[in-house]
Amino acid sequence: MDFFKKLGTANLLMLVLCAVIILVAEYLFLNGDQMHGMFVGLWAPTLLGVMIYLKLVDDGSE
Repeated sequence: MDFFKKLGTANLLMLVLCAVIILVAEYLFLNGDQMHGMFVGLWAPTLLGVMIYLKLVDDGSE
């Protein structure tokens, strides 16, 4: 539980959102809509990159 407290609610929600995005992308890809599956699948790494950027900006201000 200490890990989740340290992680924070906003970051935890964003990680859950990334997992949901990956599952939706896999569903789309495996059901024959490969182009939309790849497009949606690129959202997860983009969201993770934004999370890393925000973390770096937040650490730099202290």
